[in-house]
Amino acid sequence: MLKIAYHEIYNHPLPENHRFPMEKYDLLPQQLIHEGTCIQDNFFEPEIPNNKHFFTVHTPEYFFDLLNITLSKKEERKIGFPLTEQLVAREMKIADGTLKASEYALKFGVAMNIAGGTHHAFSNRGEGFCMLNDQAIAAKYLQNYYGLKKILIIDLDVHQGNGTAEIFANDSSVFTFSMHGKTNYPFHKETSNLDIPLENNTTDEVYLEILQTHLFNLINTVKPDFIFYQCGVDILASDKLGKLSISLEGCKERDRMVLQTCKNYQIPVMCSMGGGYSKEIKTIVEAHANTFRLAQEIFF
Repeated sequence: MLKIAYHEIYNHPLPENHRFPMEKYDLLPQQLIHEGTCIQDNFFEPEIPNNKHFFTVHTPEYFFDLLNITLSKKEERKIGFPLTEQLVAREMKIADGTLKASEYALKFGVAMNIAGGTHHAFSNRGEGFCMLNDQAIAAKYLQNYYGLKKILIIDLDVHQGNGTAEIFANDSSVFTFSMHGKTNYPFHKETSNLDIPLENNTTDEVYLEILQTHLFNLINTVKPDFIFYQCGVDILASDKLGKLSISLEGCKERDRMVLQTCKNYQIPVMCSMGGGYSKEIKTIVEAHANTFRLAQEIFF
């Protein structure tokens, strides 16, 4: 059965006219249930995990400043959300959702988190709407508790996974792959194990051809035991922060390519939704929903 992490805390109240589309976290599960892609049993509620899991990738100083709401105003501005206890609890539950979903992926081949993909969270700071790096935390969890040797992180959000790259810069057991907009945020890029910077207005055909080539090579050279997939939908042409020219169908084909490859090679995959900033919320929800539809179609 497809297992999906979701908690009502994901939809966090923000100041009016904030550019982050929080409502998608409620609309997406509603849509999946409404159309029959999922039933209530597909969803599970994450909790606040033991602090020790965060220390495998984040410094205690940063973590406790976050927990105690003692970050500086400058550090808070880089994150982009007003810092509150509820927001930090939300981040911790998102991380737990990815942690538990990774266990479900070991069992069922695939699992998802309605939120997550917080790849701009560094070991010692947060930025770009990200505070705790959910996939990085779960990667070390799988290695520490399940003995996995090699993990591949496939990050296809339009923004480089700079925090993830920094966290694993000196850890050869986790291979970081980021395919992102060349001229987009973050303007100072970190160094992933493999970075593919894309020109503005990259089209479906070019995008999918590049991805297919690198996916095949990665699977055969990295030989991962497990894959984390950051499937941000901000690659869409309609995205306010994207700069690429990918159609809704092209985004779906991207997901199909990744998920079908994982299925073909029998590599468990855990998907965190990542970003999406199209003007119409229905476009964001539809693009994310496609990922869940494909997971059901390909794995179950």
